[in-house]
Amino acid sequence: METDQMEPSFRVALSVDAIEGKYSCSLEVFLGDVRVWNSGHYSRFYVSEKCALELTEDGDLRLKGPRGRVGWRTGTSGQGVERLQIQWTGNLVLVDALNRIKWQSFNFPTDVILYGQRLNVATRLTSFPANSTSFYSFQIENDKIALYLNSGTSHYSYWEFKPSKNRNITFIQLGPKGLVLFNDKNKKIAQIPSQVLPPLRFLALGNRTGNLGLYFYSPSKAQFEASFQALNTTCDLPLACKPYGICTFSNACSCIRQDGVGSNCDGGFPRGFCGGKGGNGVEMLELRDVSSVLKDAPRRVNVSKEECGKLCLNDCQCASASFSSAGWDSQVCILYRFVGGLKQVNRGSGMIYMVKVPKGNRGVHGKSNVKKWVLILVGVVDGFIILLVLGGLGYYLVQKRRKNLLDDGSET
Repeated sequence: METDQMEPSFRVALSVDAIEGKYSCSLEVFLGDVRVWNSGHYSRFYVSEKCALELTEDGDLRLKGPRGRVGWRTGTSGQGVERLQIQWTGNLVLVDALNRIKWQSFNFPTDVILYGQRLNVATRLTSFPANSTSFYSFQIENDKIALYLNSGTSHYSYWEFKPSKNRNITFIQLGPKGLVLFNDKNKKIAQIPSQVLPPLRFLALGNRTGNLGLYFYSPSKAQFEASFQALNTTCDLPLACKPYGICTFSNACSCIRQDGVGSNCDGGFPRGFCGGKGGNGVEMLELRDVSSVLKDAPRRVNVSKEECGKLCLNDCQCASASFSSAGWDSQVCILYRFVGGLKQVNRGSGMIYMVKVPKGNRGVHGKSNVKKWVLILVGVVDGFIILLVLGGLGYYLVQKRRKNLLDDGSET
């Protein structure tokens, strides 16, 4: 099925994807070659031999596998459903004989908002990065819209947009010129504008980066391009590096490991340990001039760095802590159950990131391999500067000695 409009048009497809030796069956909506809705977004329906899409006599739309097994359904039995249609907006609908909508894909958002689609407060988009237990979400709240990294029961924001004057949001809608925020009187209170003239076609939450983008279609390039992105710097992405990895000024990832430095962050540190009272068996590893892009975690103010470390050591669920002494009148301690979103910041920032690690991780001369790596990380710029200074001093001394020898020769 497809809409009768200029390319790129909307298409509806029954799709079967091969995933790790299995076959996932789903009903999908495409805009051009971009998938904008998927019935299996939250729960895949795996099949063998065949997959069928069926609209039953009593009006229920179903995906079925072998032996009549139902893997997905609209739940519209007995509501007078007559037809399945795709509207020009990309909304997939079930309608009755009077064309009244009984079910619509717009009520079940996945990771995309289409032009004209409305999302009320307390709803969200989600996307799932490959090979990760964490996932991203774009959430509409009373006072803001925000991006979150969700790990277990913890939710950490990494970008937000608030209307001015503390005005409350009732719903958002994607218009041709931007993402518009409305109040309960259907009045526009804020907008994230598009930065190009062509009308916007969709908003998407990327499953690889977790970035939020507004997209338009470029006829000259025959593809969709972003006119706005929430995050424009690699190191501001929540999972720019794997857990226990730090995004450096060069946008490369360096990893904290027990066996030294490497590019592979898969190992990390053993988890599941608990320091108990006083942190027996564990200690806090300090990473100076390192911070996390993740926010909205439990925090304490007006505590020392030592107290901040003890708070994490005495909490079995705490994996790391961020300490800042940059404020004029306060010191802030943030506790995390997750080690991620780390990035290098300028020297003298007052930022210290502390990671809970097992005691006894010692290398040569009693120094931790990890701590040696931290010195390399935060001292690489200083080392370069010192090298230049020493090189310049040496050059100056050599030239001065040569001049003195030439002067001595002339006098002789």
